[in-house]
Amino acid sequence: MTGRGARAAGLVSLPVLPLAWFVGLQEHPVWMPIAYLAYFLVVIAIPGTMFWRRLTGGTGWFTVDAVLGTAFGLAVEALIYPAGMFFNMPFAALLMPALAVGMVRALPRAPRSARPTPWWATAGVMVAVGAAAAWFVRTGSQLIPLNGPAALRPNSDAPHNLAIAGELTHHFPPRLPYADGRWLTGHWAAYDHIASSHWITTIPLDVLTHRMVPFAWILLTVTGAAALGVLLTGRAVAAPIAAGLTVAAGDLTAWPWAVSDRVFADGPFSLGQLTNPPQAFSTVLLLPLIAVTVLLLRRKPGRAHYPHVFRLLVVAAVLVTALALTKATTLPVYGAGVAAAWVYLTVRRGRLNLRGLAVGLGIAAAYLLTYFVVLRGTQSSILVKPGQTFDLLGGRTAVIAAVVVIGWLMPAVGALLIRSRTKRDPMPVFLVVSLLTAIAAASLLYDDGGAQLFFVRTGFLYGVLLATWGLSSLERKQYWIAAVALLIGAAAIYWGRYRSPDSCTTTNCFGQGLAVTLVIAAIGIGLFGLILRGSRRTWAVIAVAVLVGTTVSPTLASVRKFAKPPLTAYESIAPGGIEAARFIRRNSGANDRIATNVHCHQPSTTRCLAGSYWIAGYAERRVLVQGWAYSTRVDDTYPGKPQSDYWDQEKLRLNDEVFKNPTRELLETLRTKYGVQWLLVDDRVTQPPKDLDRLTDLRFELGNVRVYQLYPPPPANSPF
Repeated sequence: MTGRGARAAGLVSLPVLPLAWFVGLQEHPVWMPIAYLAYFLVVIAIPGTMFWRRLTGGTGWFTVDAVLGTAFGLAVEALIYPAGMFFNMPFAALLMPALAVGMVRALPRAPRSARPTPWWATAGVMVAVGAAAAWFVRTGSQLIPLNGPAALRPNSDAPHNLAIAGELTHHFPPRLPYADGRWLTGHWAAYDHIASSHWITTIPLDVLTHRMVPFAWILLTVTGAAALGVLLTGRAVAAPIAAGLTVAAGDLTAWPWAVSDRVFADGPFSLGQLTNPPQAFSTVLLLPLIAVTVLLLRRKPGRAHYPHVFRLLVVAAVLVTALALTKATTLPVYGAGVAAAWVYLTVRRGRLNLRGLAVGLGIAAAYLLTYFVVLRGTQSSILVKPGQTFDLLGGRTAVIAAVVVIGWLMPAVGALLIRSRTKRDPMPVFLVVSLLTAIAAASLLYDDGGAQLFFVRTGFLYGVLLATWGLSSLERKQYWIAAVALLIGAAAIYWGRYRSPDSCTTTNCFGQGLAVTLVIAAIGIGLFGLILRGSRRTWAVIAVAVLVGTTVSPTLASVRKFAKPPLTAYESIAPGGIEAARFIRRNSGANDRIATNVHCHQPSTTRCLAGSYWIAGYAERRVLVQGWAYSTRVDDTYPGKPQSDYWDQEKLRLNDEVFKNPTRELLETLRTKYGVQWLLVDDRVTQPPKDLDRLTDLRFELGNVRVYQLYPPPPANSPF
């Protein structure tokens, strides 16, 4: 194909990205995806790319810089927005274009070589983007219903995310919006983007939290993995490989015995990723952080490069800080890889590597920031309990652990094919150690809510990069061999899964399906290798590609099997409750507080999980006492009483007494001491006392919900 034809082919494939965006969000009024896309391009992508290219000097590929720069722009926004909110400036992100222009004019432009991206690489990435959009339309957009009867039956994750997004939209520093009185001691930076987008675009917060932002982060993860693959390998062929593996690869989740998708699903297309904004956002931020690590650790030492190295360290500092405010499980995995790469460089070169040391010190400082600013000194609930993660499936723990860990490790075989283009390249060491650290953390640590599994979900990206780098190191004539071998691996795991339901009917044969798959894979490797009669390198290509192929089909199958709406059998949100909460939002100020008789996730039950957050989420207002089980897994297995006591029993007693025996004095105490202006009553919990109609003003009534407003008592000499 001629150069002009190649450029035309590349341009023809680019509209797939905006087309995928609008197709994925077709259920919403068209102005919403247009408004968000305009905000994303003008405020995030273009300034972020300008920041990235001027500070890092660029990678040589404009498309790579544009994708990584967009992710860097999100990190900058995550730091600018809370600073603006602290000074009551919620539109602070609109300053980013001006800041980018000022920085470009202030800093000298570094000379950079321009490398074109081949049309076939762009087209390959767009195929993966199209697959991601198709998945989102069919599955991802169905996970959390926004309207209709199904919207009343969510588990606690969706309302909790909405409540935190509402809190960051109106307050900083954030407090617990569903149990007002304590500081929020969780990671909140992912919600900065949601809140900033809401302020500037006016798109409803639930649409942003459950649809647009997760979809944007999925697309950015796919394209970002492609960009990072090109930077790591120096080859354009890495782009479609990385994008394809991000969409299709995974672990052994889809095996019939893997009954818990919450436990063993990974990747950007898993339920845990979609319902946990901090995890999804941390994956996006990790992409440019690994990229700047490549630029730092690969650069040859020299005094003339000090200004450039300083700018690279500034980029790393911004990303590390944003990650410290986003997710607790990401930096430990990344930090272990940096430490290993630093040791490797120091030993190989015989002198202390100051760049790696500077990054390591930055990570340590970020941990202090996390502990004192985000967690405010609270202790982690994660404990050292080796193997407890695998006990959740029952059966023989050792066999389960072996099967699952093999699945987690499978992409790492790609490291066997890596041919580094940089002498003494520390990045393979960085990627391998990071992946092993993620797997070790998930295997050795334990938390009742499954928090330890986010380590391995972070490790998914490192596995994809290792497999990408290995497959990208092939010679051109070897790619058809790798393609056939990948199909052999996919066929092997499909056959193993197909045989398992018939031959494995108890909890004592967890490894049987995997054994069948590995036997078929070994036979396929042997037969294909004998047919080709190739060199050692050819045999290695076949073996690695077959094993990587075994990771492809499980994720695709797990989408069908597990990616279903995680709805409860009961209505955890009262009929009429969403409309009532929105009524309060429209008719109240940001500092108004709500009191409610709703505490349990399931109303009118002997089992009370105090994990109800929907009022704070849909009203975007703080609730005096609604739920407080924010660090406990929702499973409704606490008979007779809440699974944990509320920390202020006097406040809880006062709150509940208002909905049993209200008096003027009680209501006035709520209004003056605690700032309560609204009462929301769910009659499925307790019937509204008759005195409430006399002592307050009934403002809204629908379904099972009534909303009352508190007013100051009339003057003593008033005739009323």
